[in-house]
Amino acid sequence: MLKTGVVKALGTMSGTSLDGVDAAVITTDGVDIMGFGPTDYRPYSTDERAVVRAALGRWQADDVAEPARIVEDAHIAVMSGFGPVDLAGFHGQTLAHDPGGRGTHQCGDGQRIADALGVPVVWDFRSADVAAGGQGAPLAPFYHFALARYIAATAPVVFLNLGGVGNLTWVDPACAAPELPGALLAFDTGPANAPINDLMQARRGQSHDKDGLLAASGVADATIVAEFLAHPYFSKPVPKSLDRDAFTDLGAMVAGLSDADAAATLACAVAAAVAAGLGHCPSRPARVLVTGGGRKNPVIMAQLAARLPCRVDPVEVAGLDGDMLEAQAFAYLAVRSARGMPISAPAITGVNAPMTGGHVSVPVSFKM
Repeated sequence: MLKTGVVKALGTMSGTSLDGVDAAVITTDGVDIMGFGPTDYRPYSTDERAVVRAALGRWQADDVAEPARIVEDAHIAVMSGFGPVDLAGFHGQTLAHDPGGRGTHQCGDGQRIADALGVPVVWDFRSADVAAGGQGAPLAPFYHFALARYIAATAPVVFLNLGGVGNLTWVDPACAAPELPGALLAFDTGPANAPINDLMQARRGQSHDKDGLLAASGVADATIVAEFLAHPYFSKPVPKSLDRDAFTDLGAMVAGLSDADAAATLACAVAAAVAAGLGHCPSRPARVLVTGGGRKNPVIMAQLAARLPCRVDPVEVAGLDGDMLEAQAFAYLAVRSARGMPISAPAITGVNAPMTGGHVSVPVSFKM
């Protein structure tokens, strides 16, 4: 189905921040990155975001028909704007994530996407890992390993993604392959943009704290941050993962603060969680490269620089695109999945052995 060698793959990501759909093309053989192609973004409207947000925590497909259609339509709209590709990766929208319990639920039908685009689509990336006893997250670390090689890193480096939830990948680029012991360690660090976005929506009717302006005008409550760090998640062994709403009590903790002080406290909590997480890494990284929307919040970035024992930069400093890195990751993982290559491993999801995952949907036009 997928030709051998280097292919052009389109990947998408609709993250837990619920802002919209990122889409990006890369060229790869599933091992190395040969180049980056065009990108695009399709935001959710206010009404769309409200419908999807209301579905968070739901597990049954028949309960989420409307949000699933919104997610699919948004993906089809943005993915249709690209030229010919060999394969696409569709992550879907995570509504619930409970590894070791009910499983993981990303809404959206990859078959409908494949039929609309006329190309094979890989989707449902996380379920196989969860079924095998893994956390099902994070999955971008295999791509982070390829990126470390692409930027010619010679010492361990950390990729820190600050989306709705924060996740960290420690990479040793000297290892021969990402699935080998010692190559990677990855886990969710804690809440990132989600509590800040929820605060902004609830108090000001805004989707996020643009440029961190509100947080910058406030003063963080150190007592609340310390109480937050006492949560048992931070002492839990790695690898580990979180649902978007795993720290809903954080909103209650800042309920008595002014808007500005609450935003400042939540931004400080993001960095404090990352600093706690860095202590789990096998060795101190030479640098931390930050991707995701959180890198655009100067308060979060300043707090990271103050709390971490190494250089902290947005990934753009290394010539990468922090807005599209996760979409690129699912293009890369789509190629690996279609070729039966591992996309998860014990050190990133806790699964017993390296394994592939994902489901490939072939367009109905291919079957005629």
